[in-house]
Amino acid sequence: MDYGWLMFCILLASWLGVELIAKIPSQLHTPLMSGTNAISGITLIGALVALAHTHEPLTEFLGYLGVFFSIINVFGGYWVTDRMLKMFNNKNNRK
Repeated sequence: MDYGWLMFCILLASWLGVELIAKIPSQLHTPLMSGTNAISGITLIGALVALAHTHEPLTEFLGYLGVFFSIINVFGGYWVTDRMLKMFNNKNNRK
C-alpha cells in the first residue's frame, strides 16, 4: 500500500471539510452536521471491512480506531437530530 497517497487523501479531505464547514451559515450548521454524522455509517462499514482483511498490527489498530470514532459519530448525529426535533416539538406544542 502506498502510504503517500493515503496521507494525501486524508490531508485533502481534512482541508476540504474545514473549508466547506467554515462557509456554512450558523442556522444550517447543526442540521447539516447531524445529517453528515449519520452518514458516518459508511466509515463504520469501511473500517469493519479493513479489519476483516488484515492481520498487520498497524492496520488493525487503525481499523479499531475507525470503528470507535465512527460509532461515536453516528451516535452523536442521531443524538443531535433528536435534540433538534424535541426543540421544534416544544415550540409547536406551546401554541
